[in-house]
Amino acid sequence: MYNILICDDELDIVRALKIYLTDPGYTFFEAHNGQEALEIVSNEEIHLILMDVMMPVMDGIEATAKLRTFSNVPIIFLTAKSEEADMLLGLNIGADDYITKPFNPMEVSARVRSHLRRYMLLGGGNIRQDVLRIGNIELDDRAKAVTVDGDPISLTPTEYEILKLLMQNPGQVFPPKSIYQTIWKETPSGCENTVAVHIRHIREKVEITPAEPRYLKAVWGQGYKIES
Repeated sequence: MYNILICDDELDIVRALKIYLTDPGYTFFEAHNGQEALEIVSNEEIHLILMDVMMPVMDGIEATAKLRTFSNVPIIFLTAKSEEADMLLGLNIGADDYITKPFNPMEVSARVRSHLRRYMLLGGGNIRQDVLRIGNIELDDRAKAVTVDGDPISLTPTEYEILKLLMQNPGQVFPPKSIYQTIWKETPSGCENTVAVHIRHIREKVEITPAEPRYLKAVWGQGYKIES
């Protein structure tokens, strides 16, 4: 199953591309400007992006430049013939290919298949098995490293394992007893304060405002979760 992000502010083009790419092996995500595309790629496993050039809020050129700071997912530009200069600029900053409007359905399908095949053969589909991203938090399990906005932070081994558990299951609420048993591998008994202290320390390191956390949330009477 491949996740394809279509980023275009014209809804008719998004619908048309979905029709051209009808395949049971594809799941589609939609964005209508570059900022939305960045948010989706930060929180979802995307295998290929079809990116328009001219869009409100953030255009495809700026979005591609930002994406290339943290992702090597294939990007195919959607351009008009009059946007040749933008297309060349896009290729120079990291786009992999381009398709000109109006689209040839067979060409779109062939280009997408080709880039997906190359990406998977080069191991692109395995990246997120080792690297977890929630917003501006990135956890690289192979290197046992965590960064926030690209800056490394220092976690104790226990803090690291708690954060990893939550990032592997975004949105899922874990009771303190479940966290304790998973991380400490001991029968939980009076563990609430121990877990709460570690959660507080993690917040102090990954949240801009620990008292008003954006990611690491407490669900009253139930436990803790991380929100994407």
